[in-house]
Amino acid sequence: MHSVAGLLDNKQVLVTTRPFRNPHHTISDAGLIGGGQIPRAGEVSLAHNGVLFLDELPEFHKNVLEVLRQPIEDGKVTISRASISITYPTSIMLVAACNPCPCGFFGDLNKSCQCTPLQIRRYRSKLSGPLLDRIDIHIDVPSIRFKELSDERSGEESSKIKERVNQARRLQSERFSAVKTKSGKRIYCNAQMSSRHIKKFCQVNEDSKRLLEIAIDKLGLSARAYTRVLKVARTIADLDGDEHLKMHHISEAIQYRSLDRKIL
Repeated sequence: MHSVAGLLDNKQVLVTTRPFRNPHHTISDAGLIGGGQIPRAGEVSLAHNGVLFLDELPEFHKNVLEVLRQPIEDGKVTISRASISITYPTSIMLVAACNPCPCGFFGDLNKSCQCTPLQIRRYRSKLSGPLLDRIDIHIDVPSIRFKELSDERSGEESSKIKERVNQARRLQSERFSAVKTKSGKRIYCNAQMSSRHIKKFCQVNEDSKRLLEIAIDKLGLSARAYTRVLKVARTIADLDGDEHLKMHHISEAIQYRSLDRKIL
């Protein structure tokens, strides 16, 4: 993709590491998705097989965010002009960050929020339900107090976390070794599962079904969010080394849908 976009010099003929793209929130929809008289690849295609990081997500123009929906779902984007039509790949890991409100202190235990309920709703309304449905994990990150910042104790080593992740990826690779999509493409990880794969590899017991039913009723989860919960739960189980989905895997996955809850 970088070669097609003309971003490689004579000394570099291939990109050998996964790309990381971090566009500014003032980017246009053509810059993000691609466009021009002769359609060029946008940031979402330049991040193919890598990470597209969108910082200050609600600060992006809403129409720019909305055009992301289909490329995220399909893994490709087609740009059509009068004389040409080009399809670029968009298989990415989308990572985004945003404040809970314009002032940044909504829900903070140490500092009071100065925003009105209307301001918070207007700020959050820039993130549509269909877009949030396509994001697997929503995590609240609370502010860190000085005592925690100055604590010299370290958590789990990154090398150990990496080994657990690698083991989970090996499990998934073995699980899907003989599995293909309807178009004949092989899948490699839980994120690539379709509905029929989810029915086969994400079976849950009656207690877990009741928990999912309660979550759907209380949070108003869509069908797409429901499948996202099952995929995340399958990954949590893989990290634990469990072959079967258990109730605590489902429960943890549901907790990662914080933006589906009512904020006021």
